[in-house]
Amino acid sequence: MSAVRTARTVVAAGLVAGLAATALAAPAVAAAPPAKPSHAATQQALDAAVAEGVPGAVAAARDGKDRWTGTAGERKGNDRYRVGSITKTFTATVLLQLQAERRLDLDDPVEKWLPGVVRGNGHDGRKITVRQLLNHSSGIYSYTEDPAFQQKVFGSGFLEHRYDTWAPQQLVDVAMGHAPDFAPGTSWRYSNTNYVLAGMVIEKVTGRPYGKAVENRIIKPLKLRATSVPGTDSRMPEPHSGAYSKLGAETDGPTYDVTDLNPSIASAAGEMISDSNDLQTFYRALLKGRLLPKAEMRELTTTLPVSAQYPDYRYGLGISWQKLSCGKEIWGHGGGIHGSVSEGYATRDGEHSLAGNFNADWTGDTQTVIEAEFCGTAPKKP
Repeated sequence: MSAVRTARTVVAAGLVAGLAATALAAPAVAAAPPAKPSHAATQQALDAAVAEGVPGAVAAARDGKDRWTGTAGERKGNDRYRVGSITKTFTATVLLQLQAERRLDLDDPVEKWLPGVVRGNGHDGRKITVRQLLNHSSGIYSYTEDPAFQQKVFGSGFLEHRYDTWAPQQLVDVAMGHAPDFAPGTSWRYSNTNYVLAGMVIEKVTGRPYGKAVENRIIKPLKLRATSVPGTDSRMPEPHSGAYSKLGAETDGPTYDVTDLNPSIASAAGEMISDSNDLQTFYRALLKGRLLPKAEMRELTTTLPVSAQYPDYRYGLGISWQKLSCGKEIWGHGGGIHGSVSEGYATRDGEHSLAGNFNADWTGDTQTVIEAEFCGTAPKKP
């Protein structure tokens, strides 16, 4: 359920396509076929991550009709993995669909749908809109920043509590035990509580768990056969590789297998499972306008600055915008959960896409894979 990853400074490489020339009075010469996109830099980035200690890395890309899959270490190209906060794009898409159907308005106060839920220590759902949940301008404290929760769920307590079930209301209650980060609409801060609440709004509007809406509105129509909303099921579907964590800030301590866990700790903020092929299909369909009408697409891609320190990163409604070092602009989301760091991005026209995963959460830099694929530059050796 990690927040944004900022672009690194690398040099872009371009692809040059040549045209065959014809001479006066000479037979016509057919144009040479365009150069096939190269993913050598992307493979180098995967190999570099494994050299840095990531047990396994996988990525897949599509560029026009070209398709490529690369792996390094203990990975298979069709591995499924926990996608963490990439779940947020699915959640936001469902809410935008419900708005398009006039079943809610993103400018509705949260209180309208969840009366009394966002209250305590200065939080007030009457002053926060659904839109502010989706673009992280609500100011609501993120439950994943609570020290006791962190120790129990992400620290050494994980081994004892990995199969515990957390109801969405319990996660929100953790957040309500703290003061807001700022008044609604006055700043930006990534908060997983926002999306737990967004999932609760979907359930209130549809009368069914948010995961059913994701399944019926996105997974089934797009035939995403490797994608699921596991709920409280701790198992990973096959095929998959292990997921590994240090369960703490130390990077030289013991390594734990954290593959199995109850994903209710993440709910609509980060519980989903997918693979690199399905994630690309989803983002390509979304950005090509197959899931939302034009008005909702405009709302999806209306962004806010996240920090003056990172001018090349902005956040929309469950989707982020990045300008890479080579000037390319991409849309998508990253996600982290125990032993799993994932990325899913595509150009605005949906033609060039990338999705991938590292099965470790203490080392490796997925941003180098993004830069390598879209800018064509391999990571520098340390």
